[in-house]
Amino acid sequence: MEYIIVGLLFVFALLYYMKKGDSLYKFVIDGANVIYDKYAPYSFKTIREKVKDLGQSYTVKDYTIQLCLFGGGALVVSYLYFYNILISIIYVIAAISLIPYLQYLRCKRIYSEFIFEQIQVYTTNTIMEFQTTQSFVKALEGVYASGVLQDPVLSDVKIMIDMSYQNGVIDQSIEYMNERYDFYMTRNMHQLFLQITKEGSRDSNEILENMLQDIDTLVEGVYRDRMDRQNFHRQFIQYGLMLYLLVMLIQYLLQVDTYKQLLNDPLVFVALHLIVILNSYFLISGEKYYNENVGAE
Repeated sequence: MEYIIVGLLFVFALLYYMKKGDSLYKFVIDGANVIYDKYAPYSFKTIREKVKDLGQSYTVKDYTIQLCLFGGGALVVSYLYFYNILISIIYVIAAISLIPYLQYLRCKRIYSEFIFEQIQVYTTNTIMEFQTTQSFVKALEGVYASGVLQDPVLSDVKIMIDMSYQNGVIDQSIEYMNERYDFYMTRNMHQLFLQITKEGSRDSNEILENMLQDIDTLVEGVYRDRMDRQNFHRQFIQYGLMLYLLVMLIQYLLQVDTYKQLLNDPLVFVALHLIVILNSYFLISGEKYYNENVGAE
């Protein structure tokens, strides 16, 4: 119990330093950012900057809360399992080391959702511009100049325009965009514009209106799926955390002294470690699935 009290005091001190803006705390955070900027993959640096531009990056306070929750939770759970401060410290370090990975997954999800929303805007506005101009390139120029898009999609639309003028046809620019953003609605719209441009169509407005309705239906389904996934994610996390606390029920049934005696059995000791590790893997795998499979299409 004294170790738990010491751990709680440590968490309290950390929160206090954060609130006061302690220079040592800032030094540690700044040092971690320097290491991140040096070794993080370029692609993720781009994603992280976009998340920051969107105003959804974690603040120092958010990171500190995560540090306290992960470290404090690992300390309490591991101590209740093993009643060994050294083992608890190892689990605390392991739990804290997961924070950058979870932030990486979160940033990828936010970026994926942002890209999907941008592609929705791109397809919808291109169709509406085309209904007015009856020219795919002119429609792209209208969307580009309208200010409704952001980078990287905005820059890619500019590349499409330049490629179309340079080559005299839209095939290469469409192929470029399809490779960059492999979405069902993007490929369908581009295929339709290729057909209209090369073969012509008397009823193109009606076809385009139907495509706009299809896009609206698709987007509605995506957002509904996103809300369902968020609700399931909360329940999943609650369930995973409850699995950790089953050891409290075991100790209640066996009494704490009897449980501590069982810890001397190597098989029981290893089995408890496996329980903690497997449950942690279960939670991390679920978090990875939630953030990577965003259900865009």
